[in-house]
Amino acid sequence: MKIYKRILDFARPISSFAIPYFIVAILAQLFGILNLGAIVPLLNILFDVKPPTIIAEDAGFFDGIKFQLKDGLFQMIEKKGATKILFYVCIGAISASLMANISRYISMRLLEKLKAKVIRNLRVALFEKILVLDLGFFTDQKKGDIISRATNDIYEVETSITNSLSSLLKDPLTVIIYFTALFLISFEMTMFTLIIIPVTGLGINFLVKKLKKSSTITQESISQITSLIDEAISGIRIIKAFRALNFVNSNFEKQAKSYERKYKNFAYRRALASPFSEVLGITVVACIIAYGGSLVLNNESGFTGDFFIMYLVMFTQVLGPIKSIANTVGGLQRGLASSRRVLEVIDTEIEIKEIENPVVVDHFNDTVEYKKVYFKYEEEFVLKNINLKINKGETVALVGPSGGGKSTFVDLLPRFYDVSEGEICIDGNTLKEVEIDSLRKQIGIVSQESILFNDTVFNNIAFGVENATEEEVIHAAKIANAHDFIMNLSDGYQTLVGERGLKLSGGQRQRVSIARAIFKNPPILILDEATSALDTASEKLVQEALENLMKNRTSIVIAHRLSTIQNADKIVVIKAGEIVEKGTHAELIKLNGVYTKLNKMQEL
Repeated sequence: MKIYKRILDFARPISSFAIPYFIVAILAQLFGILNLGAIVPLLNILFDVKPPTIIAEDAGFFDGIKFQLKDGLFQMIEKKGATKILFYVCIGAISASLMANISRYISMRLLEKLKAKVIRNLRVALFEKILVLDLGFFTDQKKGDIISRATNDIYEVETSITNSLSSLLKDPLTVIIYFTALFLISFEMTMFTLIIIPVTGLGINFLVKKLKKSSTITQESISQITSLIDEAISGIRIIKAFRALNFVNSNFEKQAKSYERKYKNFAYRRALASPFSEVLGITVVACIIAYGGSLVLNNESGFTGDFFIMYLVMFTQVLGPIKSIANTVGGLQRGLASSRRVLEVIDTEIEIKEIENPVVVDHFNDTVEYKKVYFKYEEEFVLKNINLKINKGETVALVGPSGGGKSTFVDLLPRFYDVSEGEICIDGNTLKEVEIDSLRKQIGIVSQESILFNDTVFNNIAFGVENATEEEVIHAAKIANAHDFIMNLSDGYQTLVGERGLKLSGGQRQRVSIARAIFKNPPILILDEATSALDTASEKLVQEALENLMKNRTSIVIAHRLSTIQNADKIVVIKAGEIVEKGTHAELIKLNGVYTKLNKMQEL
């Protein structure tokens, strides 16, 4: 139940719900017992049952109370008449029922409020954790699985865990209160009942263990399906272009059949919980009727027929909550499996951490320096012995064969990853000693893939900045050569760009991305192959925008088209994770090494 408690912790302070809930829940059960208590006087009135004229000397306390109640009832009947007393009893039963249901309604409102708060806080906590997790987490995890945890698993928590609150909070309370009343009516009968009932617990415990295992397997299977759907939607053009519909459908059908098989296994076991518990419940009731009937027939312990009937009616009120608890425990397993998957993400340790009292970098004043930097994702080093100093205002170009480690090189600067060995310094401060937010404030990134959000052009340019003015946004767009095409859009700067900006062309998306970087106005700029995916006309416009962006900034440029970086202050050639050459374009051509070969290949 540790996981269940963790989920409830998302409704803190829980006391604000629990205390008023238990008060009204107890009132609901007490009024319910008073309502059932009307059975005895009704039976006595209708069947003209007379109480004994004397009470046995060895009668217990409760037997004495029962005698006094019966004696008082019949004295009232003699004075006011059976019809009038019957009317009073019925009015009392209606009043008790009304109060019980009002209390029950209030308790359900409190529960729904608690459930809503739990789900909201859990969903927010999961999303916030996803945003702060290291990039390495997303490299190891499938995007579809993460989406499944944030959607399907949260839904299961909502339907299974929070819906079980009603049963697990109210039903045990009902059982306790009603069993207290049953003990008062007949101690012997209730002790006999408590001996029989644990039999149901053994059977239910067996089912719970089976359900727990199959529910976890089922949830993992649905995450696989979500991953396949996400991949299919993202790659729909490739699927169609390569006529891979049958192949993709076949893979999805296999996964769907696997899920069907696992779900049926889980559902069959879950469905068995209800009839199994019902049969056990009927068995328990039959045993109680046999035992209680023998007490009445043998006139033992002063247990009379009217109280026996009331006992049976009250016991049936206990059976419902007991069965509900059994079914809830069975159905809860799937919710617990989902909760475990959600909490795994929330509990994931963040590797990129700040030290206490980190250095706040307000400005970039001097240099960025890589000192004997090594980096590996798992076992194999991606970067080896990287030594490079980048001075303020310099444009440094990174070139080399694909897979050499250029993107990893620039990912280390904003601390998307931490170096495995060595250190990177900004103005003499090691990155691990610098406040992450202030570090990233100094850096702007324009990547090969223009990442836009399903929002307006205006909000994409001013992304992350509140109260941005129209003049500032337009100024950034003009520098990025984006203002003219934006004004030709249907709603200008308020035009929605669609999911991932697909309503815009590649060149337009890239210029909006550049405008976003210009608006941020960072002193250090990272350009990761920003023009490689564009046609010649778009490249020219984007290249002009990049040149405007790079003015008076320290720039690190990853480029495959060497013609775009020939004027760089420093060109660094990275091959197999190592710096093999560095210098100006002219200096590297004279070396007649890797850079010269790359340059000649592109000229051809």
